[in-house]
Amino acid sequence: MTRTQPQGFLALPSTGKGEGVLVLHAWWGLNDTIKTFCTRLATSGFVAFAPDLYHGKVADNIPDAEALGQALDANHIQAKNEIAEATLFLNERADPSSRGLTVIGFSLGAYYALDLSAADPEHIRSVVVFYGTGPADFSASKAAYLGHFAEKDEFEPQSNVDSLEEALRHAGRPVTFYRYQDTGHWFFEPDRVHAFNAAAADLAWERTLAFLKRSSKP
Repeated sequence: MTRTQPQGFLALPSTGKGEGVLVLHAWWGLNDTIKTFCTRLATSGFVAFAPDLYHGKVADNIPDAEALGQALDANHIQAKNEIAEATLFLNERADPSSRGLTVIGFSLGAYYALDLSAADPEHIRSVVVFYGTGPADFSASKAAYLGHFAEKDEFEPQSNVDSLEEALRHAGRPVTFYRYQDTGHWFFEPDRVHAFNAAAADLAWERTLAFLKRSSKP
């Protein structure tokens, strides 16, 4: 029996099938930027699904986003369960010949993406994080990791990035982290007009796409 789609946004390529990419939103929620990102992935041949961890709520300013993010983290067990359900749903929709899923997390979503790769190594083969980190035991992970980080980030200290990179290397995982000059947090998100950096965003997209295509090869 086919699993019911959880609350979220599904984007399919024109063929209707492809490698699966799970997208975990930032603390703003499942906004148009994330939906556009999923559609962009679908245009490139991937089946993309972004679960709505806020269940319809979206923030457009930092205080509201911070409140939503804190509420989610306070109920992180439920959030992780919903992400696990989304993973199973996407795994059913993805090309059955694929070797596993990719998970992409933005900021708050990066924490949950990293956690998922450690908790569900059988399903997650690659991970992309945008300006977000998180602690986890990566000893069981089978994933390769790509990270995009800002040069000047008041929300994500360089020490956190270095600690994550060290933990992944210690676990023997393939890891490539990029730091983008003259950027801050949210540099990839065009709706964050004061933070968006078009040149860095384009480069991060190109690197992400190349990483996804490499990861899909046996």
